[in-house]
Amino acid sequence: MKWINFLHIYQPANAEGWVIREAAEKSYKRIFKALKENPRIKFTMNIAGCLLLRLEELGYAELINQIVRLHKRGQIELTGTPAYHPLMPLVPREESVRQIEENKEIHKNFFGKDFRAKGFFLPEMAYSPDAGRTIKKLGYEWIILDEISLTGRLGEVNFGKIYKDAGSGLKVVFRNRKISNSYVPKTLLAKIKKAKNRLHITATDGELYGLRHEDPNGDFERLLKNKNLTTMTVSEFINNSQNGEEARITASHWNATEEDLKKGIPFSLWQDKGNKIQSRLWELADKAYKLVEENKLDNNYKAARWHLVRGLASCGFWWASAKDFRVFGPISWSPDEIERGVNELIRAVRSINNKKTRNTKLSLEKFASDIKLEAWTKHWGRYWRK
Repeated sequence: MKWINFLHIYQPANAEGWVIREAAEKSYKRIFKALKENPRIKFTMNIAGCLLLRLEELGYAELINQIVRLHKRGQIELTGTPAYHPLMPLVPREESVRQIEENKEIHKNFFGKDFRAKGFFLPEMAYSPDAGRTIKKLGYEWIILDEISLTGRLGEVNFGKIYKDAGSGLKVVFRNRKISNSYVPKTLLAKIKKAKNRLHITATDGELYGLRHEDPNGDFERLLKNKNLTTMTVSEFINNSQNGEEARITASHWNATEEDLKKGIPFSLWQDKGNKIQSRLWELADKAYKLVEENKLDNNYKAARWHLVRGLASCGFWWASAKDFRVFGPISWSPDEIERGVNELIRAVRSINNKKTRNTKLSLEKFASDIKLEAWTKHWGRYWRK
């Protein structure tokens, strides 16, 4: 069995320290320890730049050094990404570019000045044609997407093929959604037992391994030690495969539904016009972004940007969607996370020192307060104790 395993390792830049420590202790240490103990195993990963900075800040120097050593040994292939996890199709192109370049510099600081990623991970695998062109223009060669992105329907990908995005020229590898949405090691161990000799491409959050799934039987470690398993990085897979067909990739993300894609609302989890709180969040984000970027010469511009990038992260918008994922997880609703995003955006506004922004600041202060009040009113009235 051949396995290409892609891991997305990320925590919000403004997450509380205990949240990051829990992920590090339960998942990150486990993953990199398992790789160290199994030198023939290779994974491709996106490790967000903002998380590397937080791990360093929280004293995880040895964990970072272990990641660096595994990267030098060729067991880890790293990808590019925007440093603070914005949804690329929904933020200005120049913002995506700036964060991608910042992520590259963060990686160079940790992995060496010659570090260069061939592949790219779009946060939430949220693809749009414009995002694809931006990635290609910045010098990346391939992206990994969910299988629904090929045609807007599940079950139509030949996973052994390398596709080419007609809109950008990027090579595209697709993940198997069904297996990726399971506890992957357990699923693959069962397939090995049934002697199914085939290729499996999976992509999940790294936090699946320990934080979100406890795995009391150690299926992850048992899988890596299985002599019938071979692994390769995404770039190795591309280099060893024949070029596949050209395809016009569908705007989508890794949890997109066929129904939403048919309706032409591929990113409704983060931007649903019928969701009043989400709409107001985006209005606040747009106004905060405009104010900050209009004041690039302000002596507090750097501080404003520090808050702005955290407010533009996808998380706050997702937690306002209130979609019911109780088959796979909780309802995507958290007034605390909404408030966290709102606070970063309004702090970006507050940071600008230009006296001419006073009236705008006052207006946005009220606007931000109204969003938070609406979120908590909805919470106590609809979701509390449910």
